[in-house]
Amino acid sequence: MDQSSQMTVDAPSGWARPLVLVPVFALISLVGALFPSFSFGAEALILAVGGALFWLGMSTRLPRRDPVRRLSRRANWWLVPALAIGIVEAVNFLAGSTDHAPTLSRLLDPILEGYPARAAAYFGWLTGYWGLVRR
Repeated sequence: MDQSSQMTVDAPSGWARPLVLVPVFALISLVGALFPSFSFGAEALILAVGGALFWLGMSTRLPRRDPVRRLSRRANWWLVPALAIGIVEAVNFLAGSTDHAPTLSRLLDPILEGYPARAAAYFGWLTGYWGLVRR
């Protein structure tokens, strides 16, 4: 394969290192946690940061990791609880969130009301999305 046509880069650029990204993600998380849930500011921040990460993922400016060709059998078992939670969430969403059958977002609302938990959720979202973008 021709070297110039490869999409993968072995050495990460200076800004794509954890030493740079972790403080940037922490700062974005701390700012994002200041906004109330589902406010215009929170939605604008998510769209701006998510859009920027999406653009980076689609561009060739980002060093890539090698994709996983096939999941192991043990890794496939993690799909079972994820699929079960997804089905329960979809059914509860379609049926309407009630006190007897709340959606996961309704169950997490009391936890995410606090600033530290909301900042940690933002940070988790950013790092998880960054991992997806790098693939």
